[in-house]
Amino acid sequence: MYRNLLSRWLLQGEWQAHRLQIVAALIAIALGIAMGFSIHLINTAAVNEFSAAVKSLSGQSDLQVRATQPTFDEMLYPLLAQHEGVAIASPVLEIQVAVPAKLEDDRNNTLKILGIDVYRAITITPDLVGVPEEGRAFDMLSDDAIFLSPAAMEWLEAKQGDRLPLRLGTKTVTLRVAGGLVRAHAGQRIAVMDIGAAQWHFDHIGVLSRIDLKLKQGIHHRGFKAALEKELPAQYLVTETIDQERRVHNMSRAYRINLNVLALVALFTGAFLVFSTQVLSTLRRRPQFALLRVLGLTRNQILLQILRESSLLGILGSLLGLGLGYALAATALHIYGGDLGGGFFSEIKPSIQLSPLAAVLFLVLGIGVTLLGSLLPAWEAARAHPAPALKSGSEEIALTKLQTPWPALICLLLAVILTQLPPVAELPFFGYFAVALLLIGGIAWMPSLTALLFSGLFRVFNRLTAGALTTLALARLANAPQQAAIALGGVLVSFCLMVAMAIMVASFRISVEDWLAHILPADIYVRTEVRQDALGFTPQEQQVIAATTGIERIDFIRSLQITLDPTRPTVTLIARPIDKTDPGNTLPMTDTALNSAEIPPEAIPIWVSEAMVDLYDYRVGKRVALPLSEVQQDYIVAGVWRDYGRQFGAIQMQLSDYQKVTSELQVNEAALWLQDGVTPEQVMAALKVLPFGDTLTFWQPNEIRAISLKIFDRSFAVTYLLELIAVGVGLLGVAASFSAQALRRVKEFGMLRHIGVTRGQIYRMLALEGGLLTGFGITIGFLLGGGISLILIFIVNPQSFHWTMQLHVPWQWLIIMALAMLMAAALTALLAGRHAVAGNVIRAVKEDW
Repeated sequence: MYRNLLSRWLLQGEWQAHRLQIVAALIAIALGIAMGFSIHLINTAAVNEFSAAVKSLSGQSDLQVRATQPTFDEMLYPLLAQHEGVAIASPVLEIQVAVPAKLEDDRNNTLKILGIDVYRAITITPDLVGVPEEGRAFDMLSDDAIFLSPAAMEWLEAKQGDRLPLRLGTKTVTLRVAGGLVRAHAGQRIAVMDIGAAQWHFDHIGVLSRIDLKLKQGIHHRGFKAALEKELPAQYLVTETIDQERRVHNMSRAYRINLNVLALVALFTGAFLVFSTQVLSTLRRRPQFALLRVLGLTRNQILLQILRESSLLGILGSLLGLGLGYALAATALHIYGGDLGGGFFSEIKPSIQLSPLAAVLFLVLGIGVTLLGSLLPAWEAARAHPAPALKSGSEEIALTKLQTPWPALICLLLAVILTQLPPVAELPFFGYFAVALLLIGGIAWMPSLTALLFSGLFRVFNRLTAGALTTLALARLANAPQQAAIALGGVLVSFCLMVAMAIMVASFRISVEDWLAHILPADIYVRTEVRQDALGFTPQEQQVIAATTGIERIDFIRSLQITLDPTRPTVTLIARPIDKTDPGNTLPMTDTALNSAEIPPEAIPIWVSEAMVDLYDYRVGKRVALPLSEVQQDYIVAGVWRDYGRQFGAIQMQLSDYQKVTSELQVNEAALWLQDGVTPEQVMAALKVLPFGDTLTFWQPNEIRAISLKIFDRSFAVTYLLELIAVGVGLLGVAASFSAQALRRVKEFGMLRHIGVTRGQIYRMLALEGGLLTGFGITIGFLLGGGISLILIFIVNPQSFHWTMQLHVPWQWLIIMALAMLMAAALTALLAGRHAVAGNVIRAVKEDW
């Protein structure tokens, strides 16, 4: 009982006397847990919602048959419907159409229409069957009827009976809203109509997007799937719902894991702040713990007391972080959606689902990190011998073990070795470990570097007969380097992380700007309202556009999605005019490419993005097969180009080769170069008066760049937030560390006051100490952050997202942040010392027994 009273009394006294340090540590823990928990909630909500939407579209089907291209010949349907082992086959046509009414206020103005056979779909995908008005059951088969999901009705502001104009290519179709999809998944913007009507209205006669299969009872699904894959030609894919979900996970996996790692970095920063706070706290309380040992407390009781205080700190900070994380997740979902700006889950509107297990795990993580940060100082305080610990001045002796540089050098060496290892499961786990070891090694090396620097400075300034205050400040830093290094840790960690993130983001952003300037050479880009339109412009429409007055040159472009691996997201194929002798005029090429003489005449050249090299091993000179036609063609990889717009791979080829292989003459985009003296507005006005002019959308390079960079900034919004958090946590660490050190130096300040040093001089000395420490921390933090940024740019990003970038250092921004942190740290040190100096001088000296 008395021990519990003593424990509570010690805890209350410590927390009441040092509120600033406790509050700083609580905020650091809370911010780390909040970032991790909020990102977990957002990612979990988005993935679960998207998986549920996929299951809703798949219904009760056992298998789905698709093609490597968006559509395939519908003659496959009767063959599958009559196949032994198939109970029901349901054909589906998926079409992305534009909603002209939403073009002005919503650039993402496309609506997915599913054409279904109602009598087949009702047994496999009942969620896709519309509910017509009472007494009009045959509307389900009407050629002008469309059924909207609740989310689509809300978005379109439509109601039953309204006429809805929809556009595909240069054709506009007006349909009647005949009812709703009451069982559609929440947030899903889709529409359903009769498959025959969809094929007819939108010029998709004779093609399907997929066929859902329900197998007969007793049929072994896996065996049937394997057999069917062998029966069907190579351009067909047999998939299950789980395959679709796996593709969804693969699409966003790297982005989600990188966000989680950034959140763990914030938690690590908070853990180090707890460590520095606890070290300084136990050093200040060494005489108190030694006296308790003399009075009868054992080493284990001292150890448990310190860990009990730390665990309570971790519990409170983690609970605060869980609440803050939930609020952050709700806000982020409302503002950015389920993809945090990444663009992976833009079609859904997920809602937060709080998992008690996840909350408990993050609570345990916060407590564990806090205890880990307190274990070393608690162990040292418990093992300290009472007699020397009771004496003033023994604090630096307790930290002598920190001055050995070998653990730090081992961590740095391991970090360098890990940077040379390949990714694991296409993720840069060794790169993450290298960043962590670089941080730990840099922090562990600080006591040695601090002792080396300030001892040298003290000797130099001592010979130069520097002023008394400078001598006192340097003497303090030179003779207590371990304590100085601990105070420096908060600045080092926060600034190096800020430097690493700033350099990485700046390098990526400038690389994207240069890339956009290269891939957007034309004056105007013209396309229909759907980005990758299945119809696009007919040859006759292409001729009309090319004949428009004021156009000097025109390049037509055809793009579509193809599937090379059913477990991976689709690859973008782009067919356009490309000069084989100098593809760099059109594409932002890397250093690897074949010249025209090295391309065999019987092979069709293709140029692939960097992601294709990593994901599909499409290396320069390799012969590959593409699923563009039933007749096998020979393709050769002629070069690699840099692509920041398509993480999962893109292939470019000459438009003439594509048209020759596929016999498709339609295109979905045109790049226009204008004659001298002709303005873009004049040409756009001329194109608008064409018979199909109202179906065209126009983009100028500056507009595309602005939108692309806006999307970039949106995607990195979390990174910007983490930069601010890193700076804030660093300043909290400076405040807590300097405050703890100033309070521990009350006796020192009392002696200085007795020998004639004024309070103002002590204030200036503290500000000088803070400035010197922070300046050194900023310098080392810049070097350490620069090293981390190299790992992020040249290892983590290529292994995560399969693209490379050039190194760009935002010097102006870094200098501004360094000066701001330097001034803030010096001011913080000054304010932290005011309380310690304000006490009674005689009483302060009396405490030095």
